[in-house]
Amino acid sequence: MLAPMSTTTALTDLQREITAPGAGPDRLRLMATPFVPEVRLHLAEDAILWWARMEAAAGRSLPPPYWASVWAGGQALARHLLDHPEIVAGRRVLDLAAGSGLVAIAAALAGAGEVVANDVDPYALAAVTVNARANRVRVTADGADLLDGVAGVDLLVAGDALYDAGLAARVLPYLRRCADRGVEVLVGDPDRGHLPPDGLELVASYPVPTTEPAVDSPVRQVQVLRPR
Repeated sequence: MLAPMSTTTALTDLQREITAPGAGPDRLRLMATPFVPEVRLHLAEDAILWWARMEAAAGRSLPPPYWASVWAGGQALARHLLDHPEIVAGRRVLDLAAGSGLVAIAAALAGAGEVVANDVDPYALAAVTVNARANRVRVTADGADLLDGVAGVDLLVAGDALYDAGLAARVLPYLRRCADRGVEVLVGDPDRGHLPPDGLELVASYPVPTTEPAVDSPVRQVQVLRPR
């Protein structure tokens, strides 16, 4: 089991990483997102190498740095929000399993009234903080496990939140409960095999450049979906 870590400690680590001299595939650097160049993120050229170096320095296990890569589902959702700002204008938005904060930042740039980026990984919350600052937007980072409740927002966005069967088994009922309570829900997913056979309808589809680790295809077709 991973030792607990505070968001403050994670934020200190990331700020030190961002400002440290040197270059290489195991370092973080601020770069434009391939499919959403309006948003810049602190990413690792090779997140696995970054993870290995940070674990070696810490002398203990750290959570997988999903936030250090930009994922296809989040890119499609962010693109969709920026191209259709009427979806978020003036609204309260929750970005579930936010990772780097890409979708949350896109929502803020598109004119959302309030944006919360939720993730249970302290490093992801730290990444949200530094990335929102880099894009000069206000995003609140929240580390609570929300999946047993209902979101009190106008719009819930979830990019690549169905990446394994166990997580999908918790996320999908949560999304359904929120939609049944009147929350608008949008999901970005490159079909990792955990989408339900029905219950979601297609809103849009995007050919997204692949930047995540261990994917052979240079482009993934990503769906933006909503509950029926």
